[in-house]
Amino acid sequence: MSLKTPLRFGLPKGSLEQSTTELLGRAGFKVQSSNRGYKPYINDPELDARLVRPQEMSRYVAQGFLDFGITGKDWIQESGHKVEVMCDLAYSKATALPARWVIAVPEDSAIRSVKDLQGKRIATELVETTKRYLAEHNVTAEIEFSWGATEVKVPELVDAIVDLTETGSSLRANKLRIVETIIESYPQLIVNEAVYADPDKRKKLENIKLLLIGALNAREKVGLKMNVPKTVLEKLSATLPALRNPTISPLANSDWTAVEIIIDEAVVRDLIPRLKELGAEGIIEYPLNKVVY
Repeated sequence: MSLKTPLRFGLPKGSLEQSTTELLGRAGFKVQSSNRGYKPYINDPELDARLVRPQEMSRYVAQGFLDFGITGKDWIQESGHKVEVMCDLAYSKATALPARWVIAVPEDSAIRSVKDLQGKRIATELVETTKRYLAEHNVTAEIEFSWGATEVKVPELVDAIVDLTETGSSLRANKLRIVETIIESYPQLIVNEAVYADPDKRKKLENIKLLLIGALNAREKVGLKMNVPKTVLEKLSATLPALRNPTISPLANSDWTAVEIIIDEAVVRDLIPRLKELGAEGIIEYPLNKVVY
């Protein structure tokens, strides 16, 4: 252990918790926690993990209660606290799409654009960001904080809501129509400014960033290994959509070579039959945890 004290690492509690734990696992950091615990174990003696609500993460990092953490860009902007943003982490609760905060209204509402919200009443958890967005469009409206179940408040209690969605399915199920997107948000790796200025701590954090991005890069890719007759190697290599150039190695049988590539998983089902037709044998597909460019 090169650091004198472990870095206090804030993990998002709630909707991002499971996907964050899975990402960390692929990056090599195994997180174990009980259903009611807020201090999960992480298999790195230089890290001391805490589960924290995403809405509070940037405040705790900015004030030094946490050294670094993962939370959404939306909540960082909402809080206004000053932290060092190391990188975006392109994942969400259920998909690889960014989460979106959208203005939504009942399907039969006359509201068609942000301008139509003038003088209206809006419910949202993202109050400050919504205020800024409306101000940018010269719109004045009454904005109230929503403690949850925001979709059920229209049209009886409010005229519109600003709510979080990935696919829009929940809004459609509640017979709501998206008017505009006010912000797209991925999780971000954020650091306390004083911690980031420390060379040893920054080096540790850069290594964590490298591994997390490597794990994200590997999500939709797989490796392929195969044995290929030398007589068809050139033709086969021309068909391979490799990440870089394929790795080609000699075999004990001098008439054959071993070929290994990294490709998008989406093309594998069409590629393997083509490789077989070209003469490849012993084709093996394997999953990847990390791809570091």
